[in-house]
Amino acid sequence: MTRSLISIDDLSTDEIEAIFELADRFLDEMATPGKPYRVRGRRSLARDFILSTLFYEPSTRTRLSFESAMHRLGGQVISSAEGASSSASKGETIADTVRVVENYADLIVIRHAHEGAAMVAADYTDLPVINAGDGGHEHPTQTLCDLYTLRATRKQKNKGKDLSFNDVTIELRGDLKHGRTVHSLVYALARFGARIIPSPAPGCELPSHVKQRLARDYHCFLLRKQEIDDLSDDDRNSEDFPEFVYVTPKEPHQRTLWTGAEANVWFRLSLDQRKSLREMKTVDLIYATRFQKERHDSSSEDDAAEDYPAIDAKMLNEKRYRQTQVMHPLPRVDELSYEIDQDPRGVYFKQAAYGVPVRMALVAALLELFPSLLKSSVAPRHEFFSNVEGIRCVNARCVTREENEQRYLSPKFAIVDETPLTLRCAYCDLEYEPSIVSRYSNKKYTDDLSEWREIYERTPQDLVLFVSEQEAIDAGHQRRHGKKRSAAQKVAATPTAK
Repeated sequence: MTRSLISIDDLSTDEIEAIFELADRFLDEMATPGKPYRVRGRRSLARDFILSTLFYEPSTRTRLSFESAMHRLGGQVISSAEGASSSASKGETIADTVRVVENYADLIVIRHAHEGAAMVAADYTDLPVINAGDGGHEHPTQTLCDLYTLRATRKQKNKGKDLSFNDVTIELRGDLKHGRTVHSLVYALARFGARIIPSPAPGCELPSHVKQRLARDYHCFLLRKQEIDDLSDDDRNSEDFPEFVYVTPKEPHQRTLWTGAEANVWFRLSLDQRKSLREMKTVDLIYATRFQKERHDSSSEDDAAEDYPAIDAKMLNEKRYRQTQVMHPLPRVDELSYEIDQDPRGVYFKQAAYGVPVRMALVAALLELFPSLLKSSVAPRHEFFSNVEGIRCVNARCVTREENEQRYLSPKFAIVDETPLTLRCAYCDLEYEPSIVSRYSNKKYTDDLSEWREIYERTPQDLVLFVSEQEAIDAGHQRRHGKKRSAAQKVAATPTAK
C-alpha cells in the first residue's frame, strides 16, 4: 500500500526514529568536511526514480532541499515552481493535476494555499504524496527537520547521549495562529511529552482547533502557574516561571467537561513530571516564527507587526534563556536579530541544512528504497464520515470551500467524539457539533442525535448531519413527525461515552 505524508500523524513514533537513523547514516557517509551537519556528493539509490515538486506558493528552503535531497539520492527532479505558470491558472483542479503528473514521476511533493490540498492530492493518485505546506494547516516535513535538529543539538550538548524529548521545555514565539510549522510541531511535541510554553504575538494565539486536537488526540492540556501543585510562593510570583505551560500527563486522566476551545479535566501528573515542573526555571529551546503576513487580514497587519515579539542578544542574556537554543524555520523578517547568527545558541542555519538528509531519508522511505523502514500503514485515530448533503466546513481557506474543487469534492469529517457528537473536518481540522440528524433517502430530520450511530452503521451513505435546524430546512429537509422514541429507547441507542 502506498504511504504518503500529509500530517505528522501519518508517521508512527518508531517510524520517525527510523527516518532519523537513516538521516544519521547519510550524514555519516556524506558529511562535508568541517561541517558535519551538511551533506555533499551523490548516491545512486534513486537512479530509477523521478520526483515532481508542485509548488503553488513561494518557497526557497523546502523546494530546494527536496530537490537537493532527490539529486543526492541519485534521482531526477521535474518541477512546477509556481501556480501562475501551471495549468491551475487555467482552472485545472488538484485531482486532475496529480492524475496527469503521476504519468511523469514516482513521487509528488506539493505546497498549496488551501488547507487540505495535500490530502486531496493523495486521494487522487496512487503515488506517494508529501505535504510541503497546505495553507495554515500543517507542514510535517518541517517538523521532522525541527525534531531532528533538536535531537542532534541535544546529543552534542550531552556528549552523544540521545535524550528523550519528555524532559524538554520549548517556548513557541510569534505567529502561532497562522504558522503551519508550529501546528505540526506542537502535535509532535505533545506526542513525545515535551513541555510547551506558548508566547504568541498579540492576536496570534494558537487556534481553538489546534488546542482541541492537542487535548483530544494527545491528552495535552494547558496548565496555569497557579494550578501546578507544590509550587512555592516564590515560584508563583517569579517572572522566570512561565504563566502557562502545556503538559501531557503520563498517568490516566478523565475528561469531565468539554467547553469548546478548552477542556476542563482531571488528571494526575507523575512524580517526575511534578518535580520537573517545580524545577522549570529555564527554557531549553525557543522556536521563533515570522509574522505570517500572507494569511492575515491587511487591516490588522500594521498593529500586529508593531507588537511582534523579537529575539535579540539582550533577551538571551536573561537568566531563563542563558542556555536556550534558538530555532527558526526561516525566512525571518524582524523577529530574529542578526546579532544571534554568531551565537552558538542560534541553530537555525544548521536546522535548514538538516533538511536535506532528513528529506533524503523520507524520500527513500516512501520510495521503498529501504523496504523495512515504514509499515504498510498507520491505523487512523478516528472513524470518518462523508455525505453530499449536510454539514459543510465554514473555513474560508479549506480546500472544500474552493469553487473549482467543489465540482468533485464532498465534505469529509472525522468523528472525534460521541458525547457530544463532534466532527472534525478531515481537510483543515475545524470542529463542529451537529444538532440535527437526517436521512438522505427521505430527507426527514430530527433533533434526536442518538439516532446517528444506528444510521451510520447500517447505511452510512444515508446519514446526513446539520449544525442547525435552519441548515436542514435550507437543504430541503423536513422535520419528521410521528411517535417519539421512549427515554429507554434513546438510552439504548446512545453510544457509551469514551
